[in-house]
Amino acid sequence: MPSVRPRILYVTDLAYPARGRRYCDEDIFLTSRLRADLDLALCHPRDAVALMGGFDGVVVRNSGPVLAYLDAYEAFRAQAVATGTPVYNPLTGRGDMAGKQYLLDLTEAGFPVIPTVGRPEDLHRLPRAERYVVKPRLGADSHGLRVVPAGEVTAPADGDVLVQPYIDFAYEVSFYFVDHSFQYALHAPDPARRWRLEPYRPTADDLDFARRFIEWNTLDHGIQRVDACRAPGGELLLVELEDLNPYLSLDALDDARLDAFVAAMSASLRDFLREAAGTRG
Repeated sequence: MPSVRPRILYVTDLAYPARGRRYCDEDIFLTSRLRADLDLALCHPRDAVALMGGFDGVVVRNSGPVLAYLDAYEAFRAQAVATGTPVYNPLTGRGDMAGKQYLLDLTEAGFPVIPTVGRPEDLHRLPRAERYVVKPRLGADSHGLRVVPAGEVTAPADGDVLVQPYIDFAYEVSFYFVDHSFQYALHAPDPARRWRLEPYRPTADDLDFARRFIEWNTLDHGIQRVDACRAPGGELLLVELEDLNPYLSLDALDDARLDAFVAAMSASLRDFLREAAGTRG
C-alpha cells in the first residue's frame, strides 16, 4: 500500500546528449515541483532494477532511447511485471514503447498517418514520391533515419526497417496529454528546426485528430505526445506516438501552463498509484 506520501523512483539519464534539447533541465525542474506531493529519488536506467524494490512506483522520464541500454531496459520490464511494481507510463503502451509496428497497424487500419510499409512486396502500396524515408523498426530520436531517392528504396525494405514517402510538410506540431486530458500543443514553424518550438492553438479538428491516437493507445494513465505534420493538402498526419518517455519541451511554456501541467501530472501519478494498490489488494 503506498505511503501517505508516495515514494517514487524517477528514472532519468541526466547526462543524455539530446540534440537541440537539454533533457536534464526538464527533469530537474519536474522533480523539484513534484516533491511538493511525492517523495522522489532519481536514478539512471541501469540502476532501476537494483533500486525499484524500495519504492511505491517507478516513473520513466527522460532516460534517452532504450536502445542504448536495451539489456537493462528488458530486465527492468521483466522485474516490474514479476513483482507487480507500478510503472508510469504503464508498460502496456502500443506506441513507440513497443517499437514502430504501430505505424504499420495504423496504416492498415486507415488512420491519418504517414503511409508506412515494412516489406519489399508492399512498396507498391505507398504513394509515388521522389524521395522516401527509411527508418529502423526499433529506431528512436531519428537514429538510423535516412532519406533516399525513389530509385534506391527497394533495397532497404528488408523487414528490419520501415519505408514511408517523404512528406514536404509545412510544419510539425505536437500535442501533449496527461492521461486522456489534453494539456498543450507546440509547433515548429521552421521544418529545418524541429526543436525551435512555439505555442500552438489547436482547432477542434486538430484535437479530434490527436485524441484518436490517445484513445487507440488505451493507456488510462501516463504522459503521451502525439507528433504530427501538416501535409501539403492541409491535413494532419501522424509522425510518431510517443508513450515511453516523451520529451515535454516545458521550457516553451508560460508559468500558467507549467503550473497546470505539473498539477495534472502529480494528480495522475497519485491516482495511478492508488488504483495500482487497489488492484494488488
